[in-house]
Amino acid sequence: MFEWSQEQQMVRDAVRRFVDAEVAPNVEALEHGDLPPYDIIRKLYTTFGMDAVARDRFARQVERARSGRSDGAPRREEGAGDGGAAAMTLIPIVELCRYCPGIVTAMGVSVGLAAGTIMKRGTPAQMERWGLDLLTLDKIGAWAITEPGSGSDALGGMLATARRDGDEYVLNGNKTFITNGPYADTIVFYAKLDDGSDIPVRDRKVLTFVLDRGLPGLEQSKPFRKMGLHSSPTGELFLSDVRVGRDRLLGETEEERDGGGRESAKDNFVTERAGVAAMALGVIEECLALSVAYAKDRMLWGQPIGDRQLIQLKLAKMEVARLNVQNLVFRHIELSAAGKSLTLAEASAMKLYSAQAASEVAMEAVQLFGGNGYMAEYRVEQLARDAKVFQIYAGTDEIQVTHIAKDLLRR
Repeated sequence: MFEWSQEQQMVRDAVRRFVDAEVAPNVEALEHGDLPPYDIIRKLYTTFGMDAVARDRFARQVERARSGRSDGAPRREEGAGDGGAAAMTLIPIVELCRYCPGIVTAMGVSVGLAAGTIMKRGTPAQMERWGLDLLTLDKIGAWAITEPGSGSDALGGMLATARRDGDEYVLNGNKTFITNGPYADTIVFYAKLDDGSDIPVRDRKVLTFVLDRGLPGLEQSKPFRKMGLHSSPTGELFLSDVRVGRDRLLGETEEERDGGGRESAKDNFVTERAGVAAMALGVIEECLALSVAYAKDRMLWGQPIGDRQLIQLKLAKMEVARLNVQNLVFRHIELSAAGKSLTLAEASAMKLYSAQAASEVAMEAVQLFGGNGYMAEYRVEQLARDAKVFQIYAGTDEIQVTHIAKDLLRR
């Protein structure tokens, strides 16, 4: 694949019209926290029939789970083996990120991580209880794994606990940097099993629970103030003796089927990191388009600054980055068409390069705009702030390096 197909370009153009009509006029309100992004995301879903597609996909997944058509392996994500489906998922991500990457983060965590975990790891009853409302965005989901002292060491350093008490579990712990945390209706919560054994804390089983807003002992903070990604509400969760039944334990078993909570988290890391590349592509494309237009219009010493070789060098490097990241996204689509998935190392490499490229391109755009680029009235300022987080969330650059290198050294 070397370019979008004609059908995909039509979808892209339709999404662009939606972004121009629904997102662009609301960027200011989204940036200042006056407007949570969820109603805009819901309108995107209804406008393009994504909610109807989600309902149909949900029905097939539940029917397959209830009929027992499984060989014990992890359920393949719906649409795997269909490059067209992968492309249609990524196109809205790219286009939304040209204006508002935070919307994609909020949407991706709710649908991709929260709902995705429940649909892959839950019982049919749990899928029906929580999955559909999340997939259609009737409810908002959060995926709670990161803790104040265990960001990059999310699994090993996890201190949140789940202790058995009769037929129930008592959950305690603190999660931070939780996307959608302040507004989430449904929370996928990871905790270490505290069974009183001598097993070191780092090596204990990781269990996954599904919580609902309003459970006694569960507190959701107000949105954090952040450097960027203001349109994606982020907060903290505090759990103090939250009592839950086994019906909220994902899979309703402590047996580490398919690798348990640890493997569930790693599966989501792959999905999340591949998605960041599509987000980076949107930021790069928009920064490049804005920079080219500015280089043509901005006059200096009687000439457009685009006539200057140093400015041309900046534009050329932006175009190289755009092509490279686009090719990574296209490769991901081709793998999906072949029924294959990225390895953790491949997803990490894809994320590492794309995140760095987006941040570098956005900062170069600010530099090209000069003083104007430092002003909030020019969108490159917002995109530069938003792009920086690509190098931090879904695993820092440094963590991506370790995952890539360890895979190479094992070969």
